[in-house]
Amino acid sequence: MRPQLKAHSTFFSGFSPPCFNGKKPYSKALEPTPPPGIFSGKKESMAASLLNKALKPIKHPNFLSALRSLNFSSIATAHGNPSDGPSSSSFTFDNANNNKEKDDNSIYIKPPTSNASTEKTTSVTMPMSFMTGSIVGKRFYEKVTTRESDDGVGWTVMLDYRTLKTPSKRPLKLPTLALAKAIAAEWEYQQTDGIRPFTMPLMKLACTALERVPLTRTKIIEHLMKKFDQDLVFCRAPEDNALTAGVHARQVEKVDPLLSWLNSEFGFQPIVYSSFFGGKQGEGLSKAVENLLKKTDDCELAAIDALAAAAHSLVIALGIFRGKLQIEEAIELIRLEEDLQVDKWGLVEGGHDVDIADLKVQISSATVFLGLSRKNFFH
Repeated sequence: MRPQLKAHSTFFSGFSPPCFNGKKPYSKALEPTPPPGIFSGKKESMAASLLNKALKPIKHPNFLSALRSLNFSSIATAHGNPSDGPSSSSFTFDNANNNKEKDDNSIYIKPPTSNASTEKTTSVTMPMSFMTGSIVGKRFYEKVTTRESDDGVGWTVMLDYRTLKTPSKRPLKLPTLALAKAIAAEWEYQQTDGIRPFTMPLMKLACTALERVPLTRTKIIEHLMKKFDQDLVFCRAPEDNALTAGVHARQVEKVDPLLSWLNSEFGFQPIVYSSFFGGKQGEGLSKAVENLLKKTDDCELAAIDALAAAAHSLVIALGIFRGKLQIEEAIELIRLEEDLQVDKWGLVEGGHDVDIADLKVQISSATVFLGLSRKNFFH
């Protein structure tokens, strides 16, 4: 049963529109009178007075004539439209004089009708809401498979007989069979009551690599390099402060090996700062890192960007990309300071534990996507 919409006559009591064209109110000859039969008894007198007072400033005869022609009722109920009329997004008032069997207080809402063809299609396109994490609808398929793309370059995912496409209706052509099977597994484990994109991180990264990276590659690299000087691993806690001495010791133990690797990998010594806002790295190191980013393919850059965003560190992302860091090691570096606070003050349930779980999903999914997208990953 659809909900009832009740519109009381007191709606008009708060309506006080301004004068037209800045002129004074019209004469009493144009003063509106309520249609007969709207009100009864004392309520009729009070409501009519309020209506006249509210509409008095309006000097527009056409508006008043239209108002008098309406046959308002004190209560109106919204129903579904029983007729098969054209699509409409507005209310339609039922005329009791034309149909005595219907309630004269009824208002029907016409649901929109779809003109889309009911013929079967050979592909399925994910809506743009897929990229934002909203539930996109019920599961409409039974079997998920993979097959080689029509041109023989890459692999696609099949939902029954439909070929899966990206939100912009481009074929979801994946570089490796392993990545295609992993994304197919995400689709296979969707529940019948709804498709939940937040449980499909590999699909989201694949759409990012195919849709956004080719168009915004330069901007992605510029954004990563803009944040490089304030990288998490370059910020060092003061050693001479009793409150931060423990953090400093842990950073020396855990972060310094990564900085040494960065030096040997690119041939430039990184600069460490005690300021929260960091400083500026040498031009040689920055240029070397930027050149590496420019040589990546679309899947690699999408994974690096996702890792850097989750870790607040391009260096940690590059450590995973080059095989220096494993997933657990990267998460330990990212949470180094916060874990020290948790050890000292305790874990906040519903806060710290949720953050840890979310970080694990983001780092793990991007790392797995990076590995599965490489053609020589299993060689």
